[in-house]
Amino acid sequence: GTSRQIPQTIIIGVRKGGTRALLEMLDIHPNIVVAATEVHFFDWDENYVKGIDWYRSLMPFSYGNQITIEKTPGYFTSPEAPERIHDMNSSIKLLLILRDPTERVISDYTQVYYNRIESHKPVQLFEDIVIKNGALNTKYKAIQRSLYDVHMEKWLKHFSLDQIHIVDGNTLIKDPLPELQKVERFLNLPSRIRSSNFYFNQTKGFYCIRSDGRERCLHESKGRPHPLVNHTVLEQLYSYFREHNANFYRMVNHSFDWH
Repeated sequence: GTSRQIPQTIIIGVRKGGTRALLEMLDIHPNIVVAATEVHFFDWDENYVKGIDWYRSLMPFSYGNQITIEKTPGYFTSPEAPERIHDMNSSIKLLLILRDPTERVISDYTQVYYNRIESHKPVQLFEDIVIKNGALNTKYKAIQRSLYDVHMEKWLKHFSLDQIHIVDGNTLIKDPLPELQKVERFLNLPSRIRSSNFYFNQTKGFYCIRSDGRERCLHESKGRPHPLVNHTVLEQLYSYFREHNANFYRMVNHSFDWH
């Protein structure tokens, strides 16, 4: 009695915002099934041309009472994804998880830094990438990805605000349950996720998951220590994002506790 369904909900981003944590935590819910990998259907042309049946073939099997969710953080910053998702299903519900944009930039750098070390490639200090000729390097991709207002504008051309639920990534890590209960309500699902589904792992410094008699933590690549960043550089980043954040707050009628 199961079949593969096109997702009724998509986690559209943001990269290094907590998308994997959100997906794994939602997977606790009996009415949710999740795609195992990031599909990159709507943001990579070489996948999009394969068509909707190819996309469906990558989804898990589900029962009629279950919602299928996939997550690809690259969607949020993709110029093509909003229109393509709208063409597939104009009434779809979207989940967007965001965190402080400066923290997100540092986390983005940290992931690339470790990937380069593991691939035996040369690495640069954070400050040497972020500052060019004494000024902030605003063309740095990680900074571009944190301009939430710029990207949100594209989504709001295709979807109404009540179709996009924003999860506070900073709060999800510190206290997962309230954020997940908001998602349950947004998706019109019965409340099934409980505080007993989480336990704090002192070693890792964040919450791990307990469900179906099993305990699991996020992959070791998650929650890696960030480099200590020069205070002046931090202030430059805070200052640069301030106006963009204020714009974003106005767009979504909600403020966040960001620098």
